Amino acid sequence: MGIILWIVFGGLAGWIASLIMGTDSQQGIVLNIVVGVVGAVIGGWMMSLIGESSVTGFNIYSFIVAIFGAVVLIAGVKLLRRA
Repeated sequence: MGIILWIVFGGLAGWIASLIMGTDSQQGIVLNIVVGVVGAVIGGWMMSLIGESSVTGFNIYSFIVAIFGAVVLIAGVKLLRRA
């Protein structure tokens, strides 16, 4: 059951991040899931660097951290593509 929740969590976080960054039309559901899950890892790592807790489960705080990480990931990819 845990993997299904991560897929749903990642899909929602990746989708919202792609809406924020204006890349929703370029991404499908699979890429939204990947961006959301990787974004959760990146966001958790960044939060641990500043002394806050990382992704702790399926809750609002973790969801915001995952969206933040996914936005950072999309911004980084956009920068690399432009360079």
